[in-house]
Amino acid sequence: MPSALDTPQRAADLAESLLPPLGNRWLHTQAVAARAQEIAGAVSEADRDLLVAAAWLHDIGYAPELRDTGFHPIDGARHLETLGAPARLVRLVAHHSGAVYEAEQRGLTAELAVYEREDSPVLDALIMADMTTGPAGQSFDFDTRIDEILVRYEPGSEVHNAISNARPYLKGAVERTRARMVHQPM
Repeated sequence: MPSALDTPQRAADLAESLLPPLGNRWLHTQAVAARAQEIAGAVSEADRDLLVAAAWLHDIGYAPELRDTGFHPIDGARHLETLGAPARLVRLVAHHSGAVYEAEQRGLTAELAVYEREDSPVLDALIMADMTTGPAGQSFDFDTRIDEILVRYEPGSEVHNAISNARPYLKGAVERTRARMVHQPM
């Protein structure tokens, strides 16, 4: 049976079934999905629903009932696989926002490597949506968002180290997405 999880509504329904008890995480997810919708012109028309669906689902791995490795991109991707989600959607969730950098910090590179990363406008736009949205859904510019993460996590922690290392990669994704948006017809 084909999955419809790559449609924004089905993805939103799944996220809403898992994330509201997490408070700010749910607010963040809703705002990331709204931001993805706003910037969807940076990707091909055929990929716009996939982008928004990935935005809805990017943080589902934080749901306590999905926790396995304790690393939300992998836990979310694994759950989506069990639901028969499309492979691209699974891979986007697994690799959102420079997940490879944190996987290295956590010793989970082999687990993440199961999911091939696509270097694409869709992944770039997903990164932009996440990296310009604060933890409670605030709209931030890229540098403010990165600085907020670095303040929230202790120096030397896995997240602090990963974000510090990933910053140039993440900034590149945001810049490429902005450039694509400029070149899109209105």
